[in-house]
Amino acid sequence: MNTLSGLSLAVVGHLEWMSFLQVDQLPQAGRIAHAASSFEEVGGAGAVVAVQMAQLSGTRVRFFTALGRDDIGERSLERLKELNVEPHVAWRNEPTRQGISMVDGVGDRAITVVGKRLQPEAGDPLPWQQLSRCDGVFASAADAKALVLARQAKVLTATPRLRQTTLQEAAISLDALIGSGLDPDEQLRQPLGFPTPRWQIATEGNRGGRLSPGGHYPATPPPGPAIDSYGCGDSFAAGVTAGLAAGWSVDEAITLGATVGARCTTWHGPFER
Repeated sequence: MNTLSGLSLAVVGHLEWMSFLQVDQLPQAGRIAHAASSFEEVGGAGAVVAVQMAQLSGTRVRFFTALGRDDIGERSLERLKELNVEPHVAWRNEPTRQGISMVDGVGDRAITVVGKRLQPEAGDPLPWQQLSRCDGVFASAADAKALVLARQAKVLTATPRLRQTTLQEAAISLDALIGSGLDPDEQLRQPLGFPTPRWQIATEGNRGGRLSPGGHYPATPPPGPAIDSYGCGDSFAAGVTAGLAAGWSVDEAITLGATVGARCTTWHGPFER
């Protein structure tokens, strides 16, 4: 099995600056909830995947993204650098997206995002040529032409949240399409209208998930009590992408992804603090 160390990896996508609250109950009409603790951290699929891939590979991961010209955008930029991510930013004259994630004592979760999802586009003055030298790239948000540029990488994976119309316009062949089998927003209509990905992976939480072609795969038990599911699906995608980029079989890559995702459930927020 090839090592993950030294892989050249990148993400093309979005982020949100998140507030994480541990609450005694999730929001209900007319009720007041109390937070036992709170903290802020960079989040969103693109950022979580980039950070997790950096931890897996031990190398700085390039992150092609878009941020608003505001304090939150600057804070996000500096935090990414601290987490061994190399941001390539298209600056927008719009607010950087924020969000709130609340989790109760039994691990149930609710997320609210505020603002428009900002995404990098092919017309942005970013070093897109670097993608051709990457072993693996994950895409969470981009326009169709940027996806075509991302296809220069040896391995390209993506989330269905790119939107079906964007995938249809790009008309590229993905090595893996990785999404939640339980989230209605990540279900695509048939026929897809774009080349069938080599692998389609639909996660199903603690039931494992489904690989097409291939069938059901089992879940990996977490190494401790599961307390928060924020970021576990994105962590799974990071593991799968890194494994495929290293030349592992799809089963080996899924096992890695499931292990990384299971670990993510044992702490609050997307990263161990």
